[in-house]
Amino acid sequence: MLSLTGEAITTATPWFTVTEQAAYADAVEDFLTTGSPSGVPVWTGERTDLAESVQRSASLYDGVARPAPYRHGVLLSADALPDGLIALLRPLAARWHEEHELTGEFAGRAGSLLVVGLYRHLTLDPVRDIVLSAHRSGRTDVAFLTGRDAPSLAWFTAKQYAVPASGVTATGLFSASDRPAPQGPVDVFDERRLEREDIRATVLETQWKRVLFQGHGKDDSLNLADFTLCGRSDAAPRVPGLLGPACAYADICYKPKDKLIPLHRVRAVEMVLGSCNSAPLADAALYDPKYQLMLDAVDGTAQDIVAALTVHDSGRPENAAWMDGILADASSTDLLNSSIRTIQPYPAFLRFGLDDRRHRETPPPPPQTPDPLLLTVSARLTAYLAGSLLPQSNPLHTRLSKMARKAEQWVVRQAPAAHGSEKIMQALTADLQSLDHAIAQQLSRDPNNELADYPAYFGDRSVLDESTVETVRCQCGRPAQRFLKRALVPTALDTECVVCVRCGDVAFRVPESPRVWIEAADEVATGGTLDVRVRVRGTRRGPVRVGVFVPRYLQCTIAPAHRRIRTSPDREQDGEFSLTLSPDTPAQAYYLTAYAVQDLGLSTTRRHFGVVPARG
Repeated sequence: MLSLTGEAITTATPWFTVTEQAAYADAVEDFLTTGSPSGVPVWTGERTDLAESVQRSASLYDGVARPAPYRHGVLLSADALPDGLIALLRPLAARWHEEHELTGEFAGRAGSLLVVGLYRHLTLDPVRDIVLSAHRSGRTDVAFLTGRDAPSLAWFTAKQYAVPASGVTATGLFSASDRPAPQGPVDVFDERRLEREDIRATVLETQWKRVLFQGHGKDDSLNLADFTLCGRSDAAPRVPGLLGPACAYADICYKPKDKLIPLHRVRAVEMVLGSCNSAPLADAALYDPKYQLMLDAVDGTAQDIVAALTVHDSGRPENAAWMDGILADASSTDLLNSSIRTIQPYPAFLRFGLDDRRHRETPPPPPQTPDPLLLTVSARLTAYLAGSLLPQSNPLHTRLSKMARKAEQWVVRQAPAAHGSEKIMQALTADLQSLDHAIAQQLSRDPNNELADYPAYFGDRSVLDESTVETVRCQCGRPAQRFLKRALVPTALDTECVVCVRCGDVAFRVPESPRVWIEAADEVATGGTLDVRVRVRGTRRGPVRVGVFVPRYLQCTIAPAHRRIRTSPDREQDGEFSLTLSPDTPAQAYYLTAYAVQDLGLSTTRRHFGVVPARG
């Protein structure tokens, strides 16, 4: 019997087949008004293959219920469908609209929209505009019911009333292009398992609650190493004048025939076809509908089918999002399209079938854009290594090159899903602390090394940005100008400069590097000690390496060589140093330079002081 309220009613079999249109119309009327102990009527006409699919599907479903209707519905093929099928479709949408109303503007504001039509009527105009408008608005959920002919659509419609059997729980991901780590209940078959196991037997002998197939292919096939999901329907006639694959012209196949997997024979409640062009629109298809994967899935057991309208770049992030969403029993279409939204302006996948999971909240996809810190570090590594600032003879070159290779691996879109964003950032910050320490050591030992020359090197490859010029106060108390020099080439970084009317060019920093100030006495006696306080404000919370150096001609001892202090963007931290002068230091004006290194970003600030003769 049918539950008129949507509550599932258990039946021995969810369907029964009818071959005559008149009997079908009567059976549908009886089913919708009083319920039927025999289940949902399925009009098969002369399609014996559909009757076989009905039998093959029986163990996947054990109940019948009226599905939650979509808010709006549009029927594209009313003249080509029997009255019984139209009656069975009516409860699937709360309000039905005329075909001419189906526009992109309508889809952008509809809420939820069910589009029903024979495959030949699913064309670029108007379907493409509907899908793109719904995707851009983010407010419209669009689903499709279709079939290669009226009996096929009747079967797909009848499946929407079925309730999946509680004992069918297997979930699988088959991928010929990825090696994702299994998550939750998902059984993952990656390329290694595809090569050593009988995948054909596994796919056909298992009853799948949800299964995702990912591999290269066209609208007729999906490759799983040597195994191939095949969309060919022996029951469907050829359409004269349309192109077919090799098997349409001779008894040949581009893959081993004993490893072909007929898609309509796969027993699955939900099926995701993760190849490109697995659901092309009728006037954009490569091959005759006789060979198309999505239509073969419609003729098979699946109640819900997720397939690709065109090409897409789904990969590890989408696999991870799908497996994560399995635990929340979320919609596959929503999971995959949400995940891939960051890299393409159109939805990757269409929903065929009503999929009641659409009402559930879609878990947010794992982060796919790299952390800003990783991008900042990558830009700095490029500037240090790609030009001639840091020659290969510099001891830092090898370590920075190794870090650059890691950053290249971490910045790719698949990295967060493959390694975990948290682990990537832990590894990144650990490497940065070690490298910052190495840079500080080199600056303390040799203040004239190549890396310390970054202001001149980057400045020679930059141009003044006049819009950034502003008046500030130098540490000496006199007016100064602060401005940016914009890099002209990728091998240079922007440089912030501060120039004082008395002290000259007193401060340099690459953007997002720490800010540094120096506090010290204006004078110190020959042979005496100058106490120096370096104040630092970091651009992020974390450690900063801070140090002080003087020109080579000034003989003095600096203690400590450098310090590690923890800073944050909202407050300053101090580091104390002492400069002990040689007794024979000539009395005159000198300067000292404080530096700070955080995340490979360098900042330097200079301060003048005078040496005077010791008293007596």
